[in-house]
Amino acid sequence: MKLTPEEESMLAGEQGYAVQKSMQILTALGRIFGAEKLIPVATVQISGVSYDNLGDAGLEYLRSMAADGRVRVPTTLNPAGMDLCDWRAFAIPEEFAAKQLEVVEAFKAMGVTTTCSCTPYLIGNVPQRGAHIAWGESSAVTFANSVLGARTNKEGGPSSIAAALTGRTPAYGLHLDRERAPRVWVEVTCELRTAADFGALGKVIAEQAPAQIPLISGVVCKRWDRLKALSAALATYGGASLFHIEGVTPEAGDWPRPEQSLRVDRERIERAYAELNDRPGGDRPDGDRQAAAGDDAADGEDTTNSKDRGGVDLVFLGCPHLSLDELEEIAQLLEGRTVRGELWLGIAREVKQQADASGLSARITRSGARFACDTCHVVAPLKGRFRTFATNSAKGVYYGRAKNRFRSRFGSLATCIELATREGTAQ
Repeated sequence: MKLTPEEESMLAGEQGYAVQKSMQILTALGRIFGAEKLIPVATVQISGVSYDNLGDAGLEYLRSMAADGRVRVPTTLNPAGMDLCDWRAFAIPEEFAAKQLEVVEAFKAMGVTTTCSCTPYLIGNVPQRGAHIAWGESSAVTFANSVLGARTNKEGGPSSIAAALTGRTPAYGLHLDRERAPRVWVEVTCELRTAADFGALGKVIAEQAPAQIPLISGVVCKRWDRLKALSAALATYGGASLFHIEGVTPEAGDWPRPEQSLRVDRERIERAYAELNDRPGGDRPDGDRQAAAGDDAADGEDTTNSKDRGGVDLVFLGCPHLSLDELEEIAQLLEGRTVRGELWLGIAREVKQQADASGLSARITRSGARFACDTCHVVAPLKGRFRTFATNSAKGVYYGRAKNRFRSRFGSLATCIELATREGTAQ
């Protein structure tokens, strides 16, 4: 790679250990992926924040980088392993909490804004079209590329930190025009009604056309809650970090329709729902609770107790983190209801503060629901605490199963609220 004199100075160690280490990481990545140069980035979002994932080795690495490393561009964090303020209310062990707070302090020492969220675009970090950024959270990467029109690869923890401390990233992959072309045409022939539907679509595309950038037709939607659900599922189940939808993706009209094609109908969406449910019948993609109850009854289960819900003892909404619009919808669904068991809402602390100021938080918490700021079930130390959880997030199901060994119930937001407020939900 060709480096500028400034970059040569960084690599030579003339600007400190952390910068030199960062340049070593970035130039190594550049060589691996055939980058010709480094490019400046406008913002960074760092992945690898939860102590549950980092462990002591990761914490020690952060300490070493914080000794003399300081960020050069606006930088935020991915979710931590706990609510940084109210962790005791969620029964987080003291030892874990102490380590997690050390992690956040190390980032703070580097000058990172310690907002812990997988949706930086909901809290003011909205890069312009064509801006080069270095983001780490997979769903945010796909959203930034596809909806905002920014340019970023999926950065790992060390490479995102390196980008923050140098203000640069290697010019390869989705930073380049030629790498952003769609490779498969996806024709959607059914109406998608909910964020869960969009998550199911993301799963279908990722599994049927793995790592292929799709050009999606038949979808008319500009709602960020549904587009972030699509982004999260597409990234999680093996898809590319970019999709094109006309009227959504700024550059969608720049590309011809690919020859390779995939058709997604209602039957295929329903199959995805069935695959995301760890029980016979499962929830139907139209959120029809009566239909779901009929399936349960056909299974020979008592529809008045917790077994009817598959033993759901946690309902988690907010993977990716919730927006104010989603909170308003949740508040309306919870009106006049009482939560039975645990209903956690994953959210960025700044969004929670806006909800507090508007009175939205009070409308929600009077039902018994709880806000889990700064964190989510994907990165929190929850293994063994719950058996079956419900969510409207296809990504959430994947990690709930893989990381925490939860059984899952997947359905619309309305279905999840119904499960959270039925008598006998928790065991």
